[in-house]
This record gives sequence, C-alpha cells and structure tokens, in this order.
Amino acid sequence: MKREVPVEQAVGMVLAHDLTRIVPGEFKGRVFAKGHVIREEDIPVLLDIGKRHIYVLELGPDEMHENDAALTMAQAVAGEGIALSDVHEGKVVLKASRRGVLQVDERRVFEINRIDGISLATRRGWVHVDEGASVAGVRPIPLVIERAKVEQVVSLAAGAEPVIQVRPYQMRQAALVTTGSEIQTGRIQDKAGPVLREKLATYGVEVVSQVFPGDDQAAITAAIRDALAAGVPLVLVTGGMSVDPDDRSPAAIRGAADEVVTYGTPMLPGSMLMLAYAGDAAIFGLPGAVIHDPVTSFDVLLPRVLARVRLTRDDIARLGVGGWLNA
Repeated sequence: MKREVPVEQAVGMVLAHDLTRIVPGEFKGRVFAKGHVIREEDIPVLLDIGKRHIYVLELGPDEMHENDAALTMAQAVAGEGIALSDVHEGKVVLKASRRGVLQVDERRVFEINRIDGISLATRRGWVHVDEGASVAGVRPIPLVIERAKVEQVVSLAAGAEPVIQVRPYQMRQAALVTTGSEIQTGRIQDKAGPVLREKLATYGVEVVSQVFPGDDQAAITAAIRDALAAGVPLVLVTGGMSVDPDDRSPAAIRGAADEVVTYGTPMLPGSMLMLAYAGDAAIFGLPGAVIHDPVTSFDVLLPRVLARVRLTRDDIARLGVGGWLNA
C-alpha cells in the first residue's frame, strides 16, 4: 500500500518512487531510488530537496517489494554457468560466468511469462556466449507484487534441469577429412582447412589432423574411422556433399557412423549439411557454403555439439523457423 507520510515519521519505511535532486548548473539526477529504506540521516537531505511529505510503502505479509521479488526469481531460474547482477530498479540481470552454449527451457519461460505482472526475457537459446555476457533479465512489473506469483515462478523453475544455464564446451579436438581429387592431386588449393581452423579456434578447438582421401568412398570412410580410432571427438568432412555422381561423402559418413541424425537441414545457407554420430563422437558432412558464407547451419549446430548436447531429428526440424540465415 502507498501512503503519504511526513518525512520525520518515515524512518524505516520504503520509498515508493525515485526522488530527484537539482542543483542549478551543477547536478540533476536521482538522489534516492524507489525501494530505498529511509534512514534517520536521510531526513535533512529530503528536507533540502523540498520534501516535507513523501510516499512510502507498507507491505503486507502477502506482498513483496520488486527488488526482493526480482532476486528471488533470478535465483530460482539460474543454473550452472550463470551469475547474478545486483538488483537495480526491480531488475536482476543474469550473466554467463563461463564460455559455452546458452541453454534455455522455452516451455518454462513461456509459462513464467504467462503469470500476470512477471517479465523474464532471455537471449535465444543454443547460441555461443562469452564469459560476462548478459543472457537474461527478470523483474516484476509492479513495484509491489503478490508473493503467490513469485512463489509460482519458483515452483515452475524447480526441476532436474534449470530454466537458464550455460553449458561448457567439452570437445577440444577436431579432425578434418578433405575430399576431392582436385585437392588431393594439387590441382586446386584447399580452402576449407584455413576457414575451419579459424572458426574452431574461437571455441578453443584444435585441429589435430587433416587428410586428403580424394573421392574414393572407401578411402573417405577409412579416414573417418582412423580419426575416431585416435579418439578425436569431432570429425569434419568437407566437400562431396551434393547429389553429383562423384560426391561420395554422405555414403562414406554412413559407413563410419552408428547413427545418422540428418542429411539436409531446414536452414539456408548450409541446407546440405549432414550430422551423424559414432558412439559419443560427432561427424559433420559440410557443404561448400561453410567455406564462403559467414553464417551457415554449421554455425547454428556447432556450439551445442561441442557441449555434447546430443541432437535428434526433431531438434533439426525445429530450426526451420529462423532457418533463413541470410541477412
């Protein structure tokens, strides 16, 4: 409840709104923020800025101030890899405390935002984030919110998986299998290797080997198996991913994999990408778009693969909305 009170009687009460101080030619700005608990030493300052009476809050047992509500909700939705900012004007910002891929439970974010008076805004899930990056913000809309609504958020946030977390990258090595007789014979220079080395380095992944098996399907499969046998968790096969007769990479990947998740994605550029698994290792078949387009389906899928989030065909199908990656 908001009530008008003489400043001399307001000690210990909660300020209902910001108060501004103006010193002509010197200063104009907030001197007390809403939510400030008034102290004895504040009274002279309040009188100096012309405040004889102020609005204060008196909270009932079933109410929460916005700052307390925001902190309670932030603590509830934050998982591993998340740090919380200080409360500022009823809002807490969630920040990444490590590099990795941002995971957001969209269903529970939706359910939380269905609660009247609650706002939880996040970045899109499954994107790379650096340490210190802001990934979400949570706040109640009113200055005073019903305690039951905050408790509902806490209840929704409870579960085996947190609502928001940053999963660390676990794959540190990759092997390149560069197909094409034109590259194997030296007729043209390999351009995939430099591009992929630079891209992977941004995630802390080292390319430990690169081989050039030409266009022979058995040789490509053998090269993939050699990398897997060496314990490399990520194998990238470049070239030979279209429907031309000489393009053997898809069949070669099938020969080395235990499970093919997809050959083709609802994303452009990079629709001809292939993703398969051999045990816990991931195998990508990369189309030519990866070499010359700055953002492709590979960039969308790579962060979660590096975090060892096992992808399914349904995960791929969901990427059609937003899958037009061209600027």
